[in-house]
Amino acid sequence: MRPYRSMLFVPGHKGSWADKAVATGTDAIILDLEDSVPSSDKELARKTVVESISRLHDQGIRADVWVRPNSRVTGLMGADLDAVVVPGVAGLLLPKTFGAKDIIQIDAVVSHLEETRNLPAGEIGLLLSLETASSMANCEDMAAAVPRVASLLGATGPNADVGRELGFEFTPEGLETLYLRSRIVLACRANGLHHPIGGVWQDIKDLDGFRTFAEDNRRLGYRGMALIHPSHVEITNEVFTPSPEKVEFYRRMVQAFRDAEAQGHGAVDFEGQHIDLAHAKTAEGVIALAEAVSAV
Repeated sequence: MRPYRSMLFVPGHKGSWADKAVATGTDAIILDLEDSVPSSDKELARKTVVESISRLHDQGIRADVWVRPNSRVTGLMGADLDAVVVPGVAGLLLPKTFGAKDIIQIDAVVSHLEETRNLPAGEIGLLLSLETASSMANCEDMAAAVPRVASLLGATGPNADVGRELGFEFTPEGLETLYLRSRIVLACRANGLHHPIGGVWQDIKDLDGFRTFAEDNRRLGYRGMALIHPSHVEITNEVFTPSPEKVEFYRRMVQAFRDAEAQGHGAVDFEGQHIDLAHAKTAEGVIALAEAVSAV
């Protein structure tokens, strides 16, 4: 998956909002067919999402377009996938999954649709939203279920599915979800998924609280956030973009190590720090991330 710092949800039945979302500078938009769409508007939303995908694809917009279909238990996912697996879709955010078997079955459907529609095989990614106790307990197996899995999303907002399923009370400090969020990062990294996505902050007016929340998730190992309000995009992109000062520091570190290596040394004193190959690799990772997000 490309290194999305920000992924902004857009209600699928509100076609003009997709263009407004793109204008925020978000790295990706998620056209939603699930929770933000009233039951009476599901069919309308499906048609509107397809129109939005086609329009944005034709415009060659910078932001990637993802779709959140309805969950399998609703009986609506089949029609959703049949409609939205079209050119211009980068991936599907899967809600309320339970285990690896779910992912394997959905992958088979998407593969069939790609084949019958002459779309590149395996190009449409799957972002797994862990919103059930079962999915949290099985996140490692789910991350490894199929090559199409691009990342995991750890939703932590108050009064949402995860909190109800597990019975915790949300706090901005996040101690009640620290184990879960850490496990999601570990499941991603252990399976070669280097861009875990955090979320969701629901207090749209508390921007200072959101910034702290985003920074806490970055420190924990997350590399981007799923967002429900445009006002969060700029903050998110800032928080998850390595600063120029940090990048320059790591460039100097890499150069210092390479110079020492060329002289036959495996370690060197760099600006008061003892560094070796492990530190140089970490530095190169930060530089690569900075270059990647600047190209999104």
